[in-house]
Amino acid sequence: MPLEDPAQQKRVIEALIFASPEPVSLRSIQARLPSSADVGGMLLEIQKEFEGRGVNLVQLEDVWAFRTASDIGPHLALTKKEEKKLSRAALETMAIIAYHQPVTRAEVENIRGVATNKGTLDVLMESGWIKPGRRRETPGRPVTWTTTNQFLDDFGVSNLNDLPGLNELKASGLLDTRPAIDTIPGADLFKSENDNISEGEKERPLGEFDQETDDEAIEEEKDMIPVQSDDDIDDAVEIDEDEMESSEEESDEDDSDEDDDEDYDDDDDSDDDDDDDDDDDDEDED
Repeated sequence: MPLEDPAQQKRVIEALIFASPEPVSLRSIQARLPSSADVGGMLLEIQKEFEGRGVNLVQLEDVWAFRTASDIGPHLALTKKEEKKLSRAALETMAIIAYHQPVTRAEVENIRGVATNKGTLDVLMESGWIKPGRRRETPGRPVTWTTTNQFLDDFGVSNLNDLPGLNELKASGLLDTRPAIDTIPGADLFKSENDNISEGEKERPLGEFDQETDDEAIEEEKDMIPVQSDDDIDDAVEIDEDEMESSEEESDEDDSDEDDDEDYDDDDDSDDDDDDDDDDDDEDED
């Protein structure tokens, strides 16, 4: 149907305003229709046709837009799900759990190379993507983590076998095909004498452990370290001050003894002079 038909022009105006994410100006509508089209008149006709419906055509200054009727607003209280952007740590943890499940928190940390905050697992649990699995029959009996059905639904896969493999990730450019150490500038600086040690001579990795058990061990070590209270510190300061005063008194006594020795030497010299004078007098009498 050609745009010369007023009925078709009205349909174009309705579709244009409805599809636009923002209110549409009169000039913008006129640019899409023949110059002979009575855009203003047709807008008023459409506005009248939508009166009493759930959606109304309203004019906002010089622009037009469809809005829900004000009298049905209370019935449109929709719950909007807040979307949260996952952190890099959460994405890495999610990927490790998806590909290595069931996996413990300690194993996730071992793969990532850094400690995993408990809040990271909490975020993934709130998203409904992971859940606690069975406890591993190892020292500490750590909890394992697995994915949920909601994870499969949200990521558009029917089962875990549908997850992209390593080759697919590399082909799509999501993974670097070079070795990780080669992507670091100056990677040769990290080489050490241990690189020349055979595999049998290298230290074996630590066994599996539960992060919570490890945290308890750290707390026990902290309890074994004596902690000085403020009173102990004050007593130590007073002892240091007493020792300083005692040292100063001993120094004053030493100085006093030296002065007494000098005075004693002066008296001896004076006595010697008196004896010499007496000898001279005796010689004169002779």
